[in-house]
Amino acid sequence: MGLLAPSILSADFSNLSQQIRLTEIGGADWVHCDIMDGHFVPNITFGPVAVKAVRKITKLPLDVHLMIEKPEKYLEDFAQAGADYISVHVEEAVHLNRTINKIKELGCKAGVVINPATPVESVKDVAEYIDLLLIMTVNPGFGGQKFIPNSIRRIKEAVDLRSDCKANFLIEIDGGVNIDTIKKAHSAGVDVFVAGSAIFHSENISAATAELKNLIK
Repeated sequence: MGLLAPSILSADFSNLSQQIRLTEIGGADWVHCDIMDGHFVPNITFGPVAVKAVRKITKLPLDVHLMIEKPEKYLEDFAQAGADYISVHVEEAVHLNRTINKIKELGCKAGVVINPATPVESVKDVAEYIDLLLIMTVNPGFGGQKFIPNSIRRIKEAVDLRSDCKANFLIEIDGGVNIDTIKKAHSAGVDVFVAGSAIFHSENISAATAELKNLIK
């Protein structure tokens, strides 16, 4: 059964506690936090202070996705804020192996992220050390984008890589996840689904969460 991780990037921050609660009622498994710095991606969102606030709101695992330059400088801050998973981009983490080890030393699960133009093969040498591989199914930086079709092939490549390396990381996707794309991605082998607009921009957040969750059972 797949895990659903609503992305609060699309939530109404003036009413965040209630909005997260509504996703919990709908069966959400994790809460996804998109951290953007305006440098690595062309948008700015929030930082450790907001993650700490979310930690007080929910007991669900916090899935923190760092779309920032020099992520290694901020690992401790996000771990202390209450992150359960911390994921860094292959394109930005210069000393990736060291960064993965540091995340684990801080008591968090370690994830790596690849952009749509980054080969899945690029994570081969860290595959056995990571807990999560996040495949971006849109170009990062903004919510509400359309799912990139060749992502299905990339998901299958990640499944094969995991098998070849005898690794046990979860495969996660982020971008364009909705009722039209989630079943195909689930069939391809995705374990964790990040959904933002499809949940928080719906008329009924709990019902939208439950609908997506039912499609990955």
